[in-house]
Amino acid sequence: MAGRTLTLVGIGAIVGLALAGCGSGTPKADKSGQAVTGTVTVSAAASLTAAFQEVGKAFEDAHHAVTVKFNFAGSSTLVTQLTNGAPADIFASADEANMDKAEKAGVLDGKSQDFARNRLAIVVAAGNPKAITGLKDLVRPGLVVSICVPDVPAGRYARQALTKAAVAVPQGSQELDVKSVVSRVSLGQADAGIVYTTDVQDGGAKVAAVTIPDDQNVIANYPISLVKHGSNPSAAKEFLAFLVSQQGQAILARHGFLGP
Repeated sequence: MAGRTLTLVGIGAIVGLALAGCGSGTPKADKSGQAVTGTVTVSAAASLTAAFQEVGKAFEDAHHAVTVKFNFAGSSTLVTQLTNGAPADIFASADEANMDKAEKAGVLDGKSQDFARNRLAIVVAAGNPKAITGLKDLVRPGLVVSICVPDVPAGRYARQALTKAAVAVPQGSQELDVKSVVSRVSLGQADAGIVYTTDVQDGGAKVAAVTIPDDQNVIANYPISLVKHGSNPSAAKEFLAFLVSQQGQAILARHGFLGP
């Protein structure tokens, strides 16, 4: 997408304002001096759920007059919602392709900026009872494997990884988002799945990760943008600043995300 080569400085320039005055009972002001209050609505890829919920809480702690509301789904689903007029101030995608679709649909306010990266892993039940060691094992007879549909970034990345490993797409369910894949494995409805490493980390004690080697793996870039006609642009800009600040990036890292 044109403009994605911009550095984090463009958004990060207002980081100081986003963090200044923590603990004050008075709503903080944005760069223009306007008080930052109200609700900021963030439509974000499902793989960001746990990390963004923590980011949102930390942002609310720093901005006592602001509430963060999240809408999590597959990136392609979010683009459809936005183009159909769903309310949002911010869109965070798990890939550049769906951000490009949003831009071409005219729903973005300005250019997007990459803020994190991710990589794939095989999710299995805790203890790895099927003794899965890599992608080649996913086509063993009798295994039930869950991946995302091709329109979802994780589904497309999974197919790219399988192609690199010279492995056919395995038999099993195709889900609309990565959380559904992890859920099926956690509940014993699937023996394995392909998701992001962060999804396995946030999946709890019932699941574990099998590493996909670098030569078969795919790195996902996560772009974010303001949404045109958002109801709270001032708070949205402050949220973006907080996300790329040292504190926001540290939260993402704790959940397994790589830096942009």
